[in-house]
Amino acid sequence: MTLEEMTTEMRTRVGAHSPLAAIIKFDFGDDGVIRIDGKASPTVVDNADSEADCTVKVTKANFIEIAGGNMNAQMAFMTGKLRVEGDMSLAMQLGSLLS
Repeated sequence: MTLEEMTTEMRTRVGAHSPLAAIIKFDFGDDGVIRIDGKASPTVVDNADSEADCTVKVTKANFIEIAGGNMNAQMAFMTGKLRVEGDMSLAMQLGSLLS
């Protein structure tokens, strides 16, 4: 799955009004980023690598596994496959966007 396909899928999942009034960034390292700006109305989902309230660092492959329901996000965090920088409480609310 390409970054563009992942961004389109995330845009569909989030919709016009994000349940989180924050900026969340998924950082895939050299594979790019997906940024969800829930402070904007309507919500913006793009690939801008800018400041965020919460940054989730994960490989693209692991993100696809988590979003597809094949890997538990909490287990990925506990085993170091997923790291969170910034507001941890926002990361705890991401389940609704990923499932």
